[in-house]
Amino acid sequence: MDIKLEPAKDWEELGLSNDFLFGKIMSKPELCKQMLETILDIEIERIEYPEAQKSIIEEKDARSVRLDIYVRDGKGTVYNVEIQTVGKKALPKKGRYYQSMLDIQELNKGEYYKNLKQSYVIFICTFDAFHEGRHRYTFENLCRENHDLSLGDGTTKIFLNTEGIMDDISGDLKAFLDYIGGRKSDNDFVKKLDEEVKMAKQNREWRREYMTLMMRDRENIEKGIEQGIEQGKLASLKSLIDTTGWTITQAMDALKFSAEDREKYTKALKN
Repeated sequence: MDIKLEPAKDWEELGLSNDFLFGKIMSKPELCKQMLETILDIEIERIEYPEAQKSIIEEKDARSVRLDIYVRDGKGTVYNVEIQTVGKKALPKKGRYYQSMLDIQELNKGEYYKNLKQSYVIFICTFDAFHEGRHRYTFENLCRENHDLSLGDGTTKIFLNTEGIMDDISGDLKAFLDYIGGRKSDNDFVKKLDEEVKMAKQNREWRREYMTLMMRDRENIEKGIEQGIEQGKLASLKSLIDTTGWTITQAMDALKFSAEDREKYTKALKN
């Protein structure tokens, strides 16, 4: 079957909203540190062991997570920063899953739960995930009956919106989000990031790595679509036989199966 997919963006067209380029640029400690300070309005002593596109797998059968940015500061606080351009509906559950993966990664076997450090899961979205026009949505666990009572579990999830319309954040953060959204400014940090992006476009090794990842992702998508189609055909065939009492041949005639499909799915039904 001929499957048509949208072409990946050329390397020269990428902006900082691309997760691969974002991970590469923010792998520089000084830039990652300034970004976190801008987002959280805090001072960070230093950033330790920046890891771009870090993969975390809990169990062999569990879903793996490839993190854009995963770093710790000098106090052990953990930060996970993700670029998000799609997937509005699943985003809250994605934040929940990423948080659980961070906790598993940070707590060694046999350690006490009290040793878990403060952690932040931050999504930089090119859309408004909650439709209120805010640039920032911050979530912590509070008591429903008493909003002044915090659970104190040390977790914070922040969803940033490049398309916010409220006057609710600092000028530096607004300039940063505008840049992620494709709008430049004279902000010092933005100009620094823009220079880094321009230099990245000259990096042939990164370009090869990006093209390799895009090819691999495309192959995985095509494979997934093909598998879904195959599973759908088999499910349709089984359902038609069960509901009508027809023979396999009658059901395949109704579904207009090709000769190749008839042989394949006859074997599948008998196995």
